[in-house]
Amino acid sequence: MLRLLQLTLDLFSSEARPAPTQRPVNKPRRVRPPASKPTEPALNAADLWSQPGPVQALAALPQAQPGPPSAATPDVPPHQLPAPSSTEPALSLAQALEPASYRHPQANRQVMLSGVHVAYAFRRGKRRTIGFSVGAEGLAVSAPSWVPLREVDRAVEEKSDWILRKLQETRQRHQQLQATRIDWRDGAELPYLGQTVRLELDPGHRFGSGEELQGEGDQQRLRLGLSHAASAEQIRDAAQAWLMRRARAFFQQRLNHYAPQLGVQWTRLSLSSAATRWGSASAEGAIRLHWRLIHFSPQLIDYVVVHELSHLRVMDHSPRFWQTVGTVVPDYRQLRQQLKEQPLAGW
Repeated sequence: MLRLLQLTLDLFSSEARPAPTQRPVNKPRRVRPPASKPTEPALNAADLWSQPGPVQALAALPQAQPGPPSAATPDVPPHQLPAPSSTEPALSLAQALEPASYRHPQANRQVMLSGVHVAYAFRRGKRRTIGFSVGAEGLAVSAPSWVPLREVDRAVEEKSDWILRKLQETRQRHQQLQATRIDWRDGAELPYLGQTVRLELDPGHRFGSGEELQGEGDQQRLRLGLSHAASAEQIRDAAQAWLMRRARAFFQQRLNHYAPQLGVQWTRLSLSSAATRWGSASAEGAIRLHWRLIHFSPQLIDYVVVHELSHLRVMDHSPRFWQTVGTVVPDYRQLRQQLKEQPLAGW
């Protein structure tokens, strides 16, 4: 019996014993790297901007070395591969760092509107409702003396979409103004009747002695009888004097052209430098037009001329007034919008 039991134990022990060609299980094994391992793809510069950590780590990265393709990588057709990242950012550094905020120079209250910080000028006044105005300086809010501040804050929140849109439009107009600012010097360019005129200093030229504007289209040159050592203020004043003379003559011609079509008679023309109006008209037939309209195309000038002449028939902006404008300028809506969006050269 004992002999049978020993034989059974020996049988099971021989099945668990490793084969002679195998190493003993109790001997440590050396771990070796695989013969060929896919190289891990290196991060490119575009990936680094989305990784946490200091930006200085970008300079410390080694140059990415190409490695064998991974077996798990699908075979993507060339036309479906992502476009390589540009070496230049889509936005300039100034745009990327531009703070999302607007501040009125006389701001005394502030609020966050959709993540945008808006500091506005608030005042009390004799009025019945809360009023909002957005100008070149920023947002101004006025309210009656009896309205509590919490209602003012609520009204600003409810008006947030309109406020942010107007502030953005105002900022864009300011940027356009800076981009079109004229550098008053010999060879400077300025807009005239929708085209470009180049200034040319000519010490031997005298105003009134000959044709000052020469050339055609965007190749026109305006000869100014000034020394090449003239200051920027002198060049600007001389160009303004010429533009105002041309503006008066052109406006008179357009008034005489459209007045009979509207059945009205204008009595006097004066040039304006108003900050908020392109023109105005009185019941006596006096017309005022901003002299800097001469920068714009004749089509835009004609719209303003017809607009003011139409006021000699209808002294408001009722539907009857716009019908009067439309009888002479059918596309007045498009021209009116263009006039709002037209950047005015910075002086």
